[in-house]
Amino acid sequence: MNTIEIDVYRLSLYYLVLIIPFSIILWLRLPMVKETLLAVVRMTLQLTFVGLYLQVVFKLNNPFINALWLCALILVADLSVLRSCKIGILRCLIPIALAILVGLSLPLLVLLKVTLGLSNPMDARFLIPIGGMILGNCMRASIIGIRDFFSRVKKEEKTFLLALGQGATLFEAVRPFIREAFKASIMPTVATMATIGLVSLPGMMTGVILGGQDPAYAIRYQIAIMIAILSGTALTVVLAIIFSLKVNFTPFGIYRSR
Repeated sequence: MNTIEIDVYRLSLYYLVLIIPFSIILWLRLPMVKETLLAVVRMTLQLTFVGLYLQVVFKLNNPFINALWLCALILVADLSVLRSCKIGILRCLIPIALAILVGLSLPLLVLLKVTLGLSNPMDARFLIPIGGMILGNCMRASIIGIRDFFSRVKKEEKTFLLALGQGATLFEAVRPFIREAFKASIMPTVATMATIGLVSLPGMMTGVILGGQDPAYAIRYQIAIMIAILSGTALTVVLAIIFSLKVNFTPFGIYRSR
């Protein structure tokens, strides 16, 4: 089986399919034509840049450059989480970044070194695409979990303060909120795992099949990736909340709203 290449001309023609969503937007008179068009342009430019850059990274395959690229992705994910959750960037930058780093590194290194048996787990061909998939899911789960956690603390502030007043430690007082936030963040991944292969073929599996590999080979890869994603998101979310407790609450358990 050979990979079928999409040339620039055919890809350019395929942009005409975007007439469908833009026509619906105009028909419904939604004020999002400019926003959607900008998203398409940004997607094209960003992916083109990344593709050109990764060609250089894959060719050099330098462990330092590969690690630096992954660190850059972690920083971007960190800032995206902080902006989406609207919590203090300066005080939460390091705790959230550390949580993402640990949540990404542990399942990623075990997958590359143990499951795939790579002698060099820093190989760009495996480290960057697999790390990117895990990181993307960690970021989305963190946004859901952290946003849910702080929202619940604000909404149920009386319950939280009552628990502190009755002698509970800060962690004991926030544990119910952590539990609910964790559940909210992890459920999309669990739901995806429950229906994967039935409703749709996941990206990793599709990519391996389009690359000319046997479907059974692709399935094993996808199972390993889903285990890594579930483990990574679970670890990232709980660590992000725990690490941010000290910087977002006073020693007396009062939430710093600013």
